[in-house]
Amino acid sequence: MVEIQDKIVSLDIFTEFFCCDLEKCHGICCVEGDAGAPVRMDEIGEIEESCETVWEELDRKAQKVIKEQGVVYPDRDGEMVTSIVNGKDCVFTTYKDGCCFCALEQAYRQGKTKFCKPISCALYPIRLSKIGDYTAVNYHKWGVCKDAVKLGKKLNMPIYKFLKQPLIRAFGEDWYKELEITAEELKKHGYI
Repeated sequence: MVEIQDKIVSLDIFTEFFCCDLEKCHGICCVEGDAGAPVRMDEIGEIEESCETVWEELDRKAQKVIKEQGVVYPDRDGEMVTSIVNGKDCVFTTYKDGCCFCALEQAYRQGKTKFCKPISCALYPIRLSKIGDYTAVNYHKWGVCKDAVKLGKKLNMPIYKFLKQPLIRAFGEDWYKELEITAEELKKHGYI
């Protein structure tokens, strides 16, 4: 672990490789799991606002879940997560040609909204957690992402490089520059 500002960063972020391979996984991360994606409290309003824009893109079952419980719910640990359909699909999952896509992200990329998607989704496979006054930045290994690991190795793409833009979105440009300097120092001293 290394400390960068008020973040404790796992060395896995530097040493493990990752690059989403949508052709192989078909976006299964939006479907699998035991709960929705973690959501920060300050994101809920933005998700609700964006929901109006993507409403017609959503499956009827997803619309029903949103009407009944909202766009988020507390998981078994009391953390807010995106609502899910039938214990699986995120309510914002859409399908095209057998692939899952995020309706929120598609609307953002088309310039229809200002909100892309929850930062937890953008940062995956990084998961954040609080440790006192610090934020822990850890690699979450998940079997459904085995093809992303293979492609990351093939492309020599460490996690921190693959997630450059989401990390900047989460922590800022200055923090990311410190992360890059840290990576160079770790390489120079043979730690990674």
